Amino acid sequence: MPIHWFWIAALLVIVLIVFGPGRLPELGGAVGRAMREFRKATSELTSEVKNTVDSSKTETQQPAASTSTPPDTSKTSSS
Repeated sequence: MPIHWFWIAALLVIVLIVFGPGRLPELGGAVGRAMREFRKATSELTSEVKNTVDSSKTETQQPAASTSTPPDTSKTSSS
């Protein structure tokens, strides 16, 4: 359901009445900063997830390393 222009205008009038014309620039700046921080956090989270997925893909594609261990010589005693 599309938002009708009347509802947008009514919402703007209500915001103007509640906050007043003096505080509207402050309110707009605060909303802008909040949106910028949200986008920044979202992009950081997205890039972190992509890096994790990419690194796990490269680990599964590489051949497994040798799991053999050298013999343990610390158990020999001469008593």
